[in-house]
Amino acid sequence: APVRFMFADTLKADAREIIQSMHQQSIHTALLSGDRKEVTLGLAKTLGIETAEGNLTPLEKTEHIAALKAKGEKVLMVGDGLNDAPSLASADVSMSPASAMDITQNAADIVFQGDKLLPVLTALNTAKFSQKLVRQNFLLAIGYNVIAIPLAVAGYVTPLIAAIAMSSSSLVVIANAMRLNLKRGNA
Repeated sequence: APVRFMFADTLKADAREIIQSMHQQSIHTALLSGDRKEVTLGLAKTLGIETAEGNLTPLEKTEHIAALKAKGEKVLMVGDGLNDAPSLASADVSMSPASAMDITQNAADIVFQGDKLLPVLTALNTAKFSQKLVRQNFLLAIGYNVIAIPLAVAGYVTPLIAAIAMSSSSLVVIANAMRLNLKRGNA
């Protein structure tokens, strides 16, 4: 007699929580899957994801990503299946769990360990904080150059004071950049 086998993917333990955290940060999420449409929509509903597409081929997933990028969106793709490799390669940034297939891991920019999705949120938050620090450092460097160079050219600052100010400016920029490690250590 024929035997029927039922298969179901298991969600990462923190998936719903991570999706909610992303929504609180105004990050749009979408579920693009090769699974049946009914399964995909049910999973999206469980996770609180409004945009979901099922029965997608790898090419169709890549086309969805290209459409988002054409609108000026920055796309982070998280995937673990063989059919996710092209999409991971086409995204601006891509992540894959260490449990994924080798080709998927090779296509991803970041491979994360563990059975949870927290590394996805950690990577997003680290990137945002890094961007903030880079902007601050540019402003510090520009501010120094706008103030110190005209003073030095006008002769109001001796070469020794200018050298000390330049070194101090560099140290401030380095110290500010080190805040990323401090924040990461406290996380």
